[in-house]
Formats: sequence, structure tokens, C-alpha cells
Amino acid sequence: MATLLRFYKFSFLFTLFCLGLAVWYGWASTGSVGGTLSLLWIVVVLAVLEISLSFDNAVVNASVLKDMDDVWQRRFLTWGIAFAVFGMRIVFPLAIVAIAAGLGPIETINLSLNDPAEYERLVSSAHVGIAGFGGAFLAMVGLKFFFDADKEVHWIRKVEEFLAKFAALPAAEIALLLLALWGISTLLPDEEALTFLIAGILGLVTFIAVEGINALLELHEEKQKLAGAAVRSGLGGFLYLNVLDASFSFDGVIGAFALSNNMVVIALGLSIGAMFVRSMTIHLVKKGTLAQYQFLENGAFWAIIVLGAIMLLSAKIHIPETITGLIGAILIGLSLWWSVRHNRRHGVSSSPAVPIE
Repeated sequence: MATLLRFYKFSFLFTLFCLGLAVWYGWASTGSVGGTLSLLWIVVVLAVLEISLSFDNAVVNASVLKDMDDVWQRRFLTWGIAFAVFGMRIVFPLAIVAIAAGLGPIETINLSLNDPAEYERLVSSAHVGIAGFGGAFLAMVGLKFFFDADKEVHWIRKVEEFLAKFAALPAAEIALLLLALWGISTLLPDEEALTFLIAGILGLVTFIAVEGINALLELHEEKQKLAGAAVRSGLGGFLYLNVLDASFSFDGVIGAFALSNNMVVIALGLSIGAMFVRSMTIHLVKKGTLAQYQFLENGAFWAIIVLGAIMLLSAKIHIPETITGLIGAILIGLSLWWSVRHNRRHGVSSSPAVPIE
């Protein structure tokens, strides 16, 4: 219990602070106990939804952070969380509305506070582009992990070994994603199809650009005769994690409007969830959980592929966020259970993995 409090103490304090703000805002805006409790309940549900959707995000963050030095770990966990909470949960929806409606920052904030229905409509109108960009980026993150000939740990062995063989075919994952983007675009009206394709290609280009920065940093480190583990120890890893966090948050921000169109309520609920994701990331890194439960990382990347596919398909088909979160939780839960089973049979040390046949 003391260990858990060490990792999650700040998140619990932040939660109490946000809930206190929710009570104050609810009373100020509704003037009734019932209205305040209703608003408070929505904040709690949004926080739980964000945590359930983002656990795989924490696992992937931890898989990158474990190879970064302490300085860049701290920078991501401070600057990065500020970007995730303030930038993606508050500024991002406002920026969408400002661009879509051609409004200034102050006008956009006034619209969000005084005409939440119109604010929701404008944010939702950008869903096709968001689905294309975020889905493409997340799909590439997941495919890159499995299209790797050097990957040694296989959870779903036959499938993952089959995918690893495609690593010998350059850019196979890019071709697969482009085919998926084209296939989904054929189901959309012409104007939406163009928006979806452009956004998807931009998501792909963003992924390639971030990977390119990492490659340049790796080359620089090699020239300086530094350790290969420092590949993601600086700016490249920091950028990668922030773009990844942003992609994960797209789904939560858009899905939040199913529960409320109030900007303040959405920001409070999603910020609580984002802070717990930070705590989970620290917990996974400091306790070495990925090394202890060796299939957990595989399960998280399968969840990312599923989330990316759902985001892409959501341009045409609405899929409830609860289903998205449930699928991710099931995949991560199964990978965790399989890891525990392996540890019980063979011990936690470097025993050979026992993948799913």
C-alpha cells in the first residue's frame, strides 16, 4: 500500500482538487445540489473512461521511457504531462473550433462556455480528419512493433512470428496502412474521403518524421561512441511520446462529448485520467513491470493496433468508447495473465517465454 501511495499520491491529490473545482463550478452554474451532483458524476465517469482507454498508452510510454536517461524521463513526466493535460484536453478542442469557425481564441472560449451545443457540433465536425490522423499514427506504432525481425518475445506466437517475417520487406507496414486508408475512404462521401486520406497521410508522415529524428539521433550517438540504449534518451523520444500521447487523447476528447458538451466538465474529467496515466507510467518504469511481465508490452501494442483500427473505422461507423476501452482492457488483461502464468511455471528470471500457440 505504501508503494502504491508513493506512485499515485499526487494523482489522488490532483483528483481531489479537480473534484473540488467540479463541485464549485457545478454549484456556481446550476445553483442546485442535484445539478452539482450530476455534473460531478459526469466528471468521475469521464476520468474512469480516460483511464480505461489509456492504460495501453501507459504501457507503451513505459517501454520507451525505460531506455531514456533520468533527465529526459523527468522532462517528459513534467512538460509532457502539462502538454497532455492542458494542450490536448483544453487547447486542442478550442483550436479545432477556432479553425473550423474562423474565430479568435477569446471568441472560441466564449462559444464553449455560452453555446456548448454549437461548440460540440464544431468539434464533432472535425471527427473524420481526427480519425484519419490519429488512427494512422497509432496503427503505424503498433505495426512497427510487430514488423520487427529482431523481436524476441512473442505472445501470440504464430501470428507474431508471421508478422515479423514481413520485416524483410521494406515499408510493408506503410503499404498495409495506405491500403486500409484507401479502402475506408471508398466508403465515405467524396469530400469526407479527401479529408480522411489527407489526414491519414499526414499521420503517416508524422510517424515517419518522428522515427527519422530518432534515426538521426542514433547516428549522432554512434558517432560520439555513446551507448546504443541512448537512442531514445533525448529529443527524439520526447517528441515520439508526446505525439503518441496526443494520438491516444483524440479518441477520449471526441468521445467525451457523448457525455457532456461542457468544456470545463470535459477538461476536469479527462485531466484526472491523464494524471493517473502519468502515475501508471512511472509505476511501470520504476518497478520494472515490463521486464517482470514479459507479454504485457505485446498486449499493449495489440491494443494499440485495435485502437488505431477502431479510430480509422470510426470515420464511417460509430463505435462506443466503452467497447474500445473494454477491448483494450481484455487484451492487456490476457497478456498480463499469460505473463503471470509463465512466471509461475518458470520463474520471473530469464526463462524462455511460453507464447500462445
